[in-house]
Formats: sequence, C-alpha cells, structure tokens
Amino acid sequence: MISLADVYHVVAATVPLYFAMILAYVSVKWMKLFTPEQCAGINKFVAKFSIPLLSFQVISENNPYKMNLKLILADFLQKLLAFLVLFTVTKLTSLGGLPTIITGLSLSTMPNTLILGIPLLRAMYGDKSATLLAQIVVLQSLIWYNLLLLLFELNATKAASETVAAVSEGDEEAPEDAQEKEGGEEAQTRGEKSKAKQIFITVGKKLMTNPNTHATVLGLIWASVQFRWDIKFPAIVEKSIAILSSGGLGMAMFSLGLFMASRPSIIACGIRMAAVEMAMKFMAGPALMAAASTTLGLKGRLLRVAIVQAALPQGVVPFVFAKEYNIHPDILSTGVIFGMLIALPVALVYYLLLGF
Repeated sequence: MISLADVYHVVAATVPLYFAMILAYVSVKWMKLFTPEQCAGINKFVAKFSIPLLSFQVISENNPYKMNLKLILADFLQKLLAFLVLFTVTKLTSLGGLPTIITGLSLSTMPNTLILGIPLLRAMYGDKSATLLAQIVVLQSLIWYNLLLLLFELNATKAASETVAAVSEGDEEAPEDAQEKEGGEEAQTRGEKSKAKQIFITVGKKLMTNPNTHATVLGLIWASVQFRWDIKFPAIVEKSIAILSSGGLGMAMFSLGLFMASRPSIIACGIRMAAVEMAMKFMAGPALMAAASTTLGLKGRLLRVAIVQAALPQGVVPFVFAKEYNIHPDILSTGVIFGMLIALPVALVYYLLLGF
C-alpha cells in the first residue's frame, strides 16, 4: 500500500511545476513584466529548444534493446483507437475536423508520465514499473509528439492553402467558367490531387526543419550506439545537454502560466468544456488502454501499470505545441492545471479498483 512518504514524493514532484506556473502568472497578471510578443517568444523557445533537448535526453537514456514489446503495442493500439473514435465523431457530428482530432488525441492519450508518473507508479508497483513507464515516455517523445507536430503542421498548411485559394478565386473568373474551360470535373480532380500533394510536400519540409524531429532521431541513434557498444558521451557534452534539457518542463509550465495570465479566467475553456476534458483524460484514456491491453494479452502488474499510467493527468508538452500553432490551447491548459491537482486521488481510485 502507498505510504505517506510516497505521497510526499509525488507532491514534491508536483509543487515545483506549479511554482514555475504561478511565478509566470504573477509576472504578467500583476507585475506586467512581459508583453504578449515576449510571451509568444518564450513559448517558441520552449517549443523549438527546450522540448527537443528534453526529448533527446529522455530517448538517449533508454535502452532500445530492452523495451517491453507488449506494452509498446498496447500504447500504440490505444492511440490508434483514440484516433479512429475521434475521426468518426468529427465525421458524424462536424465538430471541427482536424483541430478536434488533435485536441482530443492530446487529452485522451498523452499523460504526464515524466514528472508525476514515475514516482507515483514506483510507489504503487515498485521500481520495475518506473522502468516500464520510462519506455512509455520514450515512445511519446519519439513517435506521438512527432505525430502531433505532423497534424499541427498539416492543419496550418491546409488552412493557409484554403486562404490563398479563396483570394485567388476572388481575383479571377467564376469557378464554374474556369472548370468548363479546363475540362470540368476531371480538371477539378487533378487540381485537388495536386493541391493535396503540395500540402504534404510543404508539411514534410517543415517537419524536416523542426528541431524536435532532429532531436528524436538523434536520440534514438545515440541510444542504439550507446547501449550496443557501451559508449558514453564525454562529461563535458553530457553536462552541456543536461543543463539545458533539465529546464524543459519548468519552462513549459512557465509558458503555461504566461498563457493563463493572458486570459480573463483560469478556466480558459469554460466549466462545461473542462468537465468534458477531465472525463476524456481520466475515463476515456484508461478505458481505451484497458481495451488495447486486454486485446494484446497484458495481465497482472503489467496490465495495471498500463491502465494507471493512462489515468495520469494531461502532459504539458502538447499544450506548448497547441499554443505555438494556436489550436485550442485554452482546453489543453485547463487540462494540465486541474489534471495535476486531482491526479493523485484519481490514480489511487484506479489503484484500488484494480486490486493493487
């Protein structure tokens, strides 16, 4: 059973994050130390610099030759199920398309495993669970954050393309006349294919220049080399990376505090939406993970670890990306703030329901 000392360790991991967030909130709300442009610059620094370095450190410190294949497949299947459910909902209800899918995927499947999860799961299920959780963190950094970036870039490029097309149509002749001259529906189909191809080429180029893409690929390469031949970075290089990456989460929480201060209410998305996102995070996420895990035959402690980690609160990294691309940052910010407040009691409920 979890002891008071274990609870203290979880609280001790949480409070410093809130300290960074509150400090940022006060610095803007009452002290007026940063302008909106400076706040945007800080968030860009976090998205383009702090998080990539943190991703590199997390991935490079994990042994890729000792990953738990069943847990990795369960995590992959959970996110695939979430994507399919969200895609179906947006098609049937017209609730915003790609931005809704991005936000829903972040809420239901991207837990804050690095800071809260490791001490909490270690207290519940021992040191081995912390190792398993670290593998989930690696998978998030390597695959799912890059997938989120792909979706963010796709949405941004598609919106920009539609704007340019609308302006062009306004300056040129009527669309019906143009289609008749170019061959009707066949020409329109070719045009749509060409447009889609151009969008994906643009997205690909943007991802290739994104620091997070470089960091995750380099992290995987170095981890493969390091654990294969037992080679380590020189101390000067290791400490240089560590001193920069260690502030990644703190800076992300600082950016969150700056965003909160720019809104009239702490619950930026409203109480009703906050309730919906809490349900998605703490009910839909674990339910999808339970379905994925049982389908793949996870049992015992491994199954419990998989479900409980899915019940952890919303991670702060998706918020940073959402703020950078301006896709529902209000919803994700609320998820981070209140998710961490109720993380411990929610995790304990799942811990008791699953029978320790």
